[in-house]
Amino acid sequence: MKTDTIIRNEGMEILAKYLGLIEAERFVMLIQREPFDYTKWQENLFANMTIEEISKNAAEYRNKNKNM
Repeated sequence: MKTDTIIRNEGMEILAKYLGLIEAERFVMLIQREPFDYTKWQENLFANMTIEEISKNAAEYRNKNKNM
């Protein structure tokens, strides 16, 4: 199991890689500023999708991002 520090560092590296350092910092500030219920968000994330659509999207994402 990874420590909180490792998870935090890896998360910031990923955010910086895909958003750039400034946008990554902005993202973190937005998350800290707004109340965010991850569990509620997760419940609704795929609410309007069938299992087939979710599976298809996941496979497409995996194929597109194989080298990451």
